[in-house]
Amino acid sequence: MQAEDAERRRERWGWVEPVVWTDRMLAALETGVKGGRWYSLLDKVCAERTLAVAWERVKRNSGSAGVDRQSVQAFEARAETYLAEIARALRAGTYRPQPVRRVWIPKPGRAERRPLGIPTVKDRVVQTALKLVLEPIWEAGFAEQSYGFRPRRGCKDALRRVQGLLDGGATWVVEVDLESYFDRIPHEALVAEVERTIADGGVLRLLRAYLTQGVMDGLEQWQPESGSPQGAVISPGLANLYLDPLDWQLAQSGFQVVRYADDLVVLCRSQAEAETALGELGAWVTAHGLTLHPEKTGIVDATQRGGFDFLGYHFERGKKWPSKRSERQLRDAIRAKTRRMTGGSLDQIIAGLNPIVRGWFGYFKHSHWTTFGTLDSWIRMRLRSILRWRRKGKGRGRGADHQRWPNAYFVRLGLFTMQTARLHAVRALAVQSR
Repeated sequence: MQAEDAERRRERWGWVEPVVWTDRMLAALETGVKGGRWYSLLDKVCAERTLAVAWERVKRNSGSAGVDRQSVQAFEARAETYLAEIARALRAGTYRPQPVRRVWIPKPGRAERRPLGIPTVKDRVVQTALKLVLEPIWEAGFAEQSYGFRPRRGCKDALRRVQGLLDGGATWVVEVDLESYFDRIPHEALVAEVERTIADGGVLRLLRAYLTQGVMDGLEQWQPESGSPQGAVISPGLANLYLDPLDWQLAQSGFQVVRYADDLVVLCRSQAEAETALGELGAWVTAHGLTLHPEKTGIVDATQRGGFDFLGYHFERGKKWPSKRSERQLRDAIRAKTRRMTGGSLDQIIAGLNPIVRGWFGYFKHSHWTTFGTLDSWIRMRLRSILRWRRKGKGRGRGADHQRWPNAYFVRLGLFTMQTARLHAVRALAVQSR
């Protein structure tokens, strides 16, 4: 019986790293530890096997060099030596994170940019080792309605729950935007939340060091007083941890919440319920040192024009389709591949387009059927414009171009067509349901 219990437990926790989490530790995750707090964790972080697994994950993810300019490839050349040095420094308590290199990247579909922190490879290894040890402890206590950056969960799970609640009549929606959330998490309050389950002093010191490590922005270096830098391996877990009490409080108050990292909606059955939820949520946010974005937070009736956006989809009047920003992202990606003076054969251009369109469709395939025909036509127009330009023509593909290069022409060249893919998916679903 004990062997069967252990096997079922290992299956439930199949995503954890077995070199760290033994059957005995997994049992403690489910039954709880004395006092509800975990001790003696640093030795598991700095264990050679843990660091070796952490390094393999960092190597697999690749990524840019940090402030020390050491690339993943350079670290790999002396990985065994570096890992031994890291382990010794962690055991001695002398390990010190280096500053994070800050870069600014475009926000998809927006004009503004957002900051991204790039730790050194060594710091990424240590943070990954910390994640391997700490994530299961936090995951065991997280509320059910949180979906972002969690094992075996994702955007599609969150979207399914939103759709189910809407279908069930919860159509008054509180849209929530936490302004600059990752940059504004109060350090002391966050550490206090960590201390509810973690009692290992070495691990707590290491987490504090990462929260306060310097930031190198160009030639300027400064030390953050709040926030968890976006780009850090442990940042999503810490961000989820800080909002977990809000998840539980709203659930205990009877509100239906769906949260993906700092994207949050509350689905209610009446305007009065939505106003109560927003009031309770706003009070919690203020008390915990955060701010609601005044222009992006509010209440909408999803049965009326306007609707709301969540995780790339727009929900309105019983239907859903890609948000304006999501469609703009696709169009921008297609434009970059289909400029009129683009070189290469049409076969090559289509081969470059197909992965983009196929991936986008894979996420948005549950959109209202009118979504895909318009986009397919627009993509073919871009391709006809290239062909028109190559025949010394000007402007967009139009008029006689539709007879010269009909839709079937692009089908023969293998262009992925979303409308066709949707029809195939619908037919397959119909066959399965018979």
